[in-house]
Amino acid sequence: MRILFIGDVFGRPGRTIVRERLKELVREHGIDLVLANGENAAAGFGITPALAEDLFDLGIDVLTTGNHVWDKREIVDYFQSVDGDAHGPARRVLRPANYAPDLPGRGVYEGRKNDVPYAVINLQGRIFKASNEDPFRTADRLLNQLKTKIILVDIHAEATSEKIALGWYLDGRVTAVVGTHTHIPTADERVLPGGTAYITDVGMTGPYESVIGVKKELIIGRFLNNMPVRFEPATGDIRLCAVVIESDDVTGKARSIQRIMVS
Repeated sequence: MRILFIGDVFGRPGRTIVRERLKELVREHGIDLVLANGENAAAGFGITPALAEDLFDLGIDVLTTGNHVWDKREIVDYFQSVDGDAHGPARRVLRPANYAPDLPGRGVYEGRKNDVPYAVINLQGRIFKASNEDPFRTADRLLNQLKTKIILVDIHAEATSEKIALGWYLDGRVTAVVGTHTHIPTADERVLPGGTAYITDVGMTGPYESVIGVKKELIIGRFLNNMPVRFEPATGDIRLCAVVIESDDVTGKARSIQRIMVS
């Protein structure tokens, strides 16, 4: 199975470049399964049901999120609308699995693509972020429940050390551990010794003439005067950041990981 994971889709610019380039990337790289982090899809902050379904219509199979998942209140009702539909659109939007268990939504999805079973786990780090449950032990618990061999983990975290540690912790037990959240693509993609593909951060899919997606003059002003300001998405230098992971269908081990940036 060849998996395309698209980094944090930021606002309209990010959605637009996904619309323009996804089909070409799928064809060029022989992609079977498309995943993306969509927590910034709604003007940089959160995701709405309508935007989630637009992204699904473009060919994305599963959407992960992170700390901005609750920014648009409509997503709560969307999560609660699942009502037993294990593979419907609302079930294919994840929130971090190490949030409190009684919150709406779920942090793991199991599906099939081209008759090959797979699972996606969404986790959030704890360093410099809200104190959620331990992502390491949450991963242990979920892996004990999964029978699938192909398993991709999105670790939405601030600290590179926490992401790298989780990669080593899960090496040999999952197909891939990919980092999201910082919006800065890292150049450390590799397959770890146990067969787990790893990258610290896939990077942002959105405007790079910005400060991590927001108009640069607004952020610079914030640093200069420390006054609150309404953040607005930038519009220049739009790029799509992703990784392509090739895995063995039988063992779930990764064979390769390739970093992609297109404009």
